[in-house]
Amino acid sequence: MSVADVAAGGTSIWLDDLSRAKIRGSDAHSLPSRIAHSGVVGVTTNPSIFGAAIAGAEEYSADIASMKNLDVDSVVQKLTTDDVRAACDLFKDIYSATKGVDGRVSIEVDPRLAHETDATIAAGKELWAIVDRPNLMIKVPATIEGLPAVTALIAAGISVNVTLIFSVKRYGAVIDAYMRGIEAATNPGHVHSVASFFVSRIDSAVDALLKKDGSDSATALLGKAAIANAHLAYQLFEEKFSSPRWQTQVERGAVKQRPLWASTGVKDPAYDDTRYVVELIAPETVNTMPQATLDAVMDHGKVRGNAITSQYPAAVEVFKALSALNISLDTVTSELEIDGVKKFAQAWNELLENVKAAQRQ
Repeated sequence: MSVADVAAGGTSIWLDDLSRAKIRGSDAHSLPSRIAHSGVVGVTTNPSIFGAAIAGAEEYSADIASMKNLDVDSVVQKLTTDDVRAACDLFKDIYSATKGVDGRVSIEVDPRLAHETDATIAAGKELWAIVDRPNLMIKVPATIEGLPAVTALIAAGISVNVTLIFSVKRYGAVIDAYMRGIEAATNPGHVHSVASFFVSRIDSAVDALLKKDGSDSATALLGKAAIANAHLAYQLFEEKFSSPRWQTQVERGAVKQRPLWASTGVKDPAYDDTRYVVELIAPETVNTMPQATLDAVMDHGKVRGNAITSQYPAAVEVFKALSALNISLDTVTSELEIDGVKKFAQAWNELLENVKAAQRQ
């Protein structure tokens, strides 16, 4: 299979990984090689990715040593924004060729601000100014407090990647937040956005409940919740962006906020390792993949074109069957959001501690 088949189905491949070594490298796993040979047209990052990249990596040592007198937050901001700026420059030709649709690099606001609207807005604007690249996207969590921040940043002309979306209901609120921002934006055609809808974590959580139930009807639903959830999210995307409200903004030059499938690495070895890619291909989507998933797709992924729009009735039946077993997706997704915010904050704190320790060396 060629990654061109994924793109032909309407799905942009973004790599869910970034480090200085990958930016500057020349081997097959380097970012320049991925752009040239693996169909990668964007990159996403998160606190865990930065933590893994920077902790103990020699290529950051000199920079950290030169900033011994700065507070650790300033050091981490400098390291991460320098990497993101360099990645943006690698993608500038793709950004131009796709008129801003792809060639994007995302950086997240401090995840400890997930429940602070004004602080998130300020942090987003600060990162936008520091990186100073038009193909940047600011990642903002889709918490209740994050939604008005999304609107404010979009209205200010800042492109946003809305992250940690687990439920279709919250996804609808994310689209509404984007539309409000576009309606207030002076030049809506200059602003782009993606909505990062998390996938594999849904199956991990729901499968645990199904296995606990142990009945035949529960066993029959293993591995079906996440993809069904994503399929219904795409149905909502189609509905919302074909509405009269959105058409008014199209006439002003506005661009759709694309669904981005995140957390697409398969966590259960019993499942095919390409399922969260090949089952989620459809027009105007993004799939951000860890390296192993991208390699698996390139090696043995079986792409069948649009895998979503014919599956809406089946997805509804999955939700009905889960409800019949008293499994509440609302409860599962609420818990996943809380856990996701917590894990990103923990990863950020660990990164700060690791850099602080390196400063003392």
